[in-house]
Amino acid sequence: MKLGFVSAILPELTLNELLAFAAAEGFHCVEVMCWPPGKAERRFAGVTHVDVLNFTQAQADDLNALCSQHGVSFSGLGYYPNPLDPNPAVARAAVEHLKRVIRAASLLGVRQVNTFVGRDWTRTVDENWPRFLKTWKPLVAFAEDHNVRIGIENCPMLFTRDEWPGGKNLATTPVIWRRMFSDIPSDHFGLNYDPSHLVLQRMDPIRPLNEFKDKLFHVHAKDMQVEADKLNEVGIFAFPKQWHTPRIPGFGEINWAQFMAKLYEIGYHGPVCIEVEDDTFGRALEGRKRAVQVAGQILRPFFA
Repeated sequence: MKLGFVSAILPELTLNELLAFAAAEGFHCVEVMCWPPGKAERRFAGVTHVDVLNFTQAQADDLNALCSQHGVSFSGLGYYPNPLDPNPAVARAAVEHLKRVIRAASLLGVRQVNTFVGRDWTRTVDENWPRFLKTWKPLVAFAEDHNVRIGIENCPMLFTRDEWPGGKNLATTPVIWRRMFSDIPSDHFGLNYDPSHLVLQRMDPIRPLNEFKDKLFHVHAKDMQVEADKLNEVGIFAFPKQWHTPRIPGFGEINWAQFMAKLYEIGYHGPVCIEVEDDTFGRALEGRKRAVQVAGQILRPFFA
């Protein structure tokens, strides 16, 4: 396994600065964000450390040389939109850019792209399913043609009234993963597994690892704290933003020794990338860098 972090937390840094920081702090890899350049639609989105628009083999060669210079690899390319948005234009733009990310990953020799399945949050899972299949069967085939794996993050994308009632990502629970991988069986279609999203749903974040070990393509290391006092005030049916706080690993509810032990037990050999959405250290650049550093110190003992 390789320890890395997700580049979304450091949007001010150039790619060269990002890789230099990763190398200086002893990280082996970085998941680099590949959003279309422009205004972010939400926090932690809209970050472009690799611009895949009109991406060429020459650009890929230059980026690979930069990685070699710093001794830090790309764990994967990240882009997290809503390919099933009820607005057809928004969904179409997401799918087309996702294809660009997959092409860029192929040119780079990076076999991993991480994203969301998406969802029309006003409809049930069953009502979303025909559109999911229509959208994702061709996308998975496209990834197969480019020898790239797609890792779906299991974030519910359900935090405020903007995502109510269903959230903006279907792939949130084991029962849905089984259906998803049964209906689109492919060695190129799996999970970018984030245990914190199961904690948010009051589920065991370790229990699914055995069953889905062959679908674990990439892992996000993020923790979660459900604030009991707030939950007791507003209840589980209130918007989750009212009763939970994202934390860096070690600052929340996950037992990281048990989680990492299970990854070793099931033979996971992929990246484990720290994702920071925790404001404990402040929102300034130096504070966010410190969050990555501290999280790295907490997890590093689990890596050879």
